[in-house]
This record gives sequence, structure tokens and C-alpha cells, in this order.
Amino acid sequence: MTQQTEHAAAFEWLARAQAAPQQAHQEWAEAGFALLPLGSRFNCVLLPGRLVRAAAGTTDCEVVNAMLAELLDGPVIYSSAQHAYYALVEPVDRWEYRSIAAMLGDGAYLTVPAADMRGPIGLHWAVPPRQPGDLCEIEGVAALLEAAGTGQLR
Repeated sequence: MTQQTEHAAAFEWLARAQAAPQQAHQEWAEAGFALLPLGSRFNCVLLPGRLVRAAAGTTDCEVVNAMLAELLDGPVIYSSAQHAYYALVEPVDRWEYRSIAAMLGDGAYLTVPAADMRGPIGLHWAVPPRQPGDLCEIEGVAALLEAAGTGQLR
């Protein structure tokens, strides 16, 4: 599979979170984003930007995105309006960090940018998905939150 084919397959996988995947593709084409339900294919962890920047030890977007790609090993959305990152993760039953980083899942929806939305402002991919089923490691998200409190990634 070529990288472009894998990339398209990753977005097809995301679209299948909706009952009618073609609706997600239409929303991406017309509006640049699609509203996808959480809880079945994936959840997301809302990471406040200040915590992510504290963990990275910088406000440089390229450095922060590189740190997220390495530590979380999966797709992350950034909203400049909300100053927040959204790490796509597997649905889990327990989340110990909900007081500092909410786990959004069953019954919630996530606005997911189109593949070509790469920033630097607005809603965009800080780390785009690479292949079908590509999700952040939950342990990596927990490690990032721990590091944000201790500054150990700096």
C-alpha cells in the first residue's frame, strides 16, 4: 500500500464511526470537518494546551507536534480556538486523569478535520492518522500528563 492509499484508508476508517460513512466524506469535502460519534471506534482525551506545552517545555508548535507524534504514537487534533489537543484513543473503561484531561466517549461527538487541514490555525491535525485503526497509546497519554506535572520531558 502506498502512503497516500494508507492515508485515504485511515480516513475511511474514521468515517466508519458514523452509521453513514459517506456523510463524513461529504462533510469533509464541503466544510473541511466532519462530526463523528465517539465510543465505538475511538474515544478522545481532551488535553489542555497549557499541559501539553508544559510537557514539551516549549510553545513552538513544530516541537510540540513532534513530541506528540513520538510520545503518543497516534493521531492528535489541535483546536486553536480552544487551545486544546484531542488525542484519539481506544475506548477504555477507566480513566484516572479525568480531573485534568477529560476522556470523551460514548454519547459525545468530535469535530474531525479533513485530511488536508494541517494548521497552523483553526481546527487541524497536529499529528494526522497514518493508517486504519491508528490511535494514540493510552499509556503515552498518561505519561504526557504525568510529565506535564513534573516537567520531565523538558
